[in-house]
Amino acid sequence: MKEVRIHGRGGQGSLVLAQFMAIAALEDEKYGLAFPFLGGGGERRGKPIMAFCRLDDKPVRLRCRSYRPDYVIVQDPTIVAEVDVAEGIKPGGTVLINTDQNPDELGLGSADYTTLCISADDLARRILGRPIINTVLLGAFAGLTGDLSLEACLNAVQSKFPGELGQKNAQVVRESYAMLKEGEL
Repeated sequence: MKEVRIHGRGGQGSLVLAQFMAIAALEDEKYGLAFPFLGGGGERRGKPIMAFCRLDDKPVRLRCRSYRPDYVIVQDPTIVAEVDVAEGIKPGGTVLINTDQNPDELGLGSADYTTLCISADDLARRILGRPIINTVLLGAFAGLTGDLSLEACLNAVQSKFPGELGQKNAQVVRESYAMLKEGEL
C-alpha cells in the first residue's frame, strides 16, 4: 500500500486532490481511499489542513491518518513554516511541493527523502487562468510515481469537469505528468 499525505490550506482543494487520486486508482482497477483531517474546529478557509489517500492493489480498509506516508504533497509552501510537513515520511519517500523555490531554501533538504519542487501555480495560471493547482499536482504525482496512469488521471478529472473546463484541466494533468515523467524538474 502507498500512503499519501497532502498539506494545504482550507479552500485549496486538498481533499479534492486526494479524491482525484482515489478515483484514478479505481480507473486503473486498483483501490483508493481518500479522506480529510481537519483538526479542531473543522475546515476554515486559509487554515492548514491535511488530506490523505491510500492506494493499493487490494481493498483499503485502514481508515485513519497516515503517520508514515510514502509521499507528501504540499500545496502551499508557506505551510512549511507552520507544520513539519516531512514528519514521519518513510525513508526513501518523496515530498512534492508547489513552489518555484529550491528545497534547501525551504529547509526541506534531507538524505532520508527526496524533495521535488514544481511551480503548480504558474502552470495552472497559464492554462486555467487561475492558480487552482490540484489537477497540476495530480498529474505531477502520477508522472513522478507511476502509481497512477495518465489515462486514469485524465478520466478522473474529466468525470468531474466536463466540457471546456475538463479539457483545460486535462491539459494541465498532461503537462505536469510529462514534466515529472521526463524529469524536467
